[in-house]
Amino acid sequence: MPHVCLLLSGAALLVNGLATLGHLPRRDAAVLSLLVGTVQLVLGVVVLSLDGAGGTTPAAAGILLFGLTYAYVGLATLLDLGPKGVGWFCGMVAFVAVLLAFFWLPADLLLAVLWLAWAVLWGLMFASLALGRSRLDPFMGWALVLASQVTATVPAFLGIAGLWPYSAQVAAAAAGLLGLLFLAAGVLARRRPARELPEPDKPGTLAALPREARR
Repeated sequence: MPHVCLLLSGAALLVNGLATLGHLPRRDAAVLSLLVGTVQLVLGVVVLSLDGAGGTTPAAAGILLFGLTYAYVGLATLLDLGPKGVGWFCGMVAFVAVLLAFFWLPADLLLAVLWLAWAVLWGLMFASLALGRSRLDPFMGWALVLASQVTATVPAFLGIAGLWPYSAQVAAAAAGLLGLLFLAAGVLARRRPARELPEPDKPGTLAALPREARR
């Protein structure tokens, strides 16, 4: 079940990244965020209810963090709320993601690396939405697009197929690849600045709420 939620996250991260870069209407991404968030919240509660059978609380916590983020983003953008609340929530989640990375470090090195990468993404959302650092939006958009498949879609398929790797070599390779992807996001952000979609596509996405609302 956690791998199914991870697969949904890959789609949501990709679409929100594309919307942040101006390649999709922001309202479309907001609707998908709300749908994915709702499904993940339901599945997270189900996983949490199974805790007595196998110590699933950490997995449920991760699912619920993603679900709450997507649901909050979807509601905030569709209802045209300000970005501050979402931004500060993402800041808190970024901190928790770092804690979860250290929690998984002894048992699952790859998952620890993934949580650190997600912490970076949540941190970028915090800087953009809560602190008003809108100049980070192009980098954040590319980071979401590039990291979505490596941190969510591909690991989800590995887990579903029963091929999840636990070796330190795979975790190190993943960390190196993610570092290169974030570097590539920085290069692409300099070459292709985020463009604004024309009104009435203003209601938005996770990382690209109306700039007027930032003031």
